[in-house]
Amino acid sequence: QVQLVESGGGLVQPGGSLRLSCAASGIIFSIYTMDWYRQAPGKQRELVAQITRRDNTYYLDSVKGRFTISRDNAKNTMYLQMNSLKPEDTAVYYCNAVLPDDTKYQYWGQGTQVTVSS
Repeated sequence: QVQLVESGGGLVQPGGSLRLSCAASGIIFSIYTMDWYRQAPGKQRELVAQITRRDNTYYLDSVKGRFTISRDNAKNTMYLQMNSLKPEDTAVYYCNAVLPDDTKYQYWGQGTQVTVSS
């Protein structure tokens, strides 16, 4: 049984930082491409950051220079360090795992709420 469990969300003031974690089980974590998505109220889900099995990374333009994605294959865990947070970063953040060789193997976490507000 595959499980992706996010943690680390919460309420933070503008300019603050949070670190999200995604703990995976039931998959060979090291061979999966791992993604962070987010969905704000009334908006479509969007890809925020991605890290491949070879540690290549992608970032949404609006988070470049502020967010850093990383993975620890020994711990089956992915992270998203979020700095200089803005109110527009408020959303539910979802962890996603996809097998690049066969994309029908794709899994989602339950999401964690990030609220940036003073």
